Amino acid sequence: MSDMTFQIEIPADNDGFVLLQCPLCGDFFKVRPSDYEDDGVLSLHCPSCGQVSDNYITEDVVELAMAIAQNYATDLVYDEMKKWERQYNSKDFKFNVGQKPKHKPENPIKATIEALTISHLSCCLREAKIKPMLKICGCYCPFCGVKDYEIE
Repeated sequence: MSDMTFQIEIPADNDGFVLLQCPLCGDFFKVRPSDYEDDGVLSLHCPSCGQVSDNYITEDVVELAMAIAQNYATDLVYDEMKKWERQYNSKDFKFNVGQKPKHKPENPIKATIEALTISHLSCCLREAKIKPMLKICGCYCPFCGVKDYEIE
């Protein structure tokens, strides 16, 4: 069987930011996809806890990916069983697959959590959307990890 790849588009909000979630502390933040994919950014830091993670994928994206993969696998198994049904039916042996299983819903991802505000990060000359409270008490720059107490 060949490897399958699926592409899931994460929608940007009206300002061009995509929602991310820190798997370590659970806080949400947003960055622009161009900044996230920039080769100059070696790793992303959580603005709240400052830690680096392998990914910042939200639960919505994981649930959609799992639904797509399960639906695909179900279709593969059903199609193979249908082949067996045609191949192995005789007067002595009956093999009946039945109805095709229903697909799990593949709910589209929405750009949610609008309670974040744009912060201008002077260390990297970039912008990110963070919780308003972090603008007051300071946050870590998502792009370089520097703790910034004077966020514009």
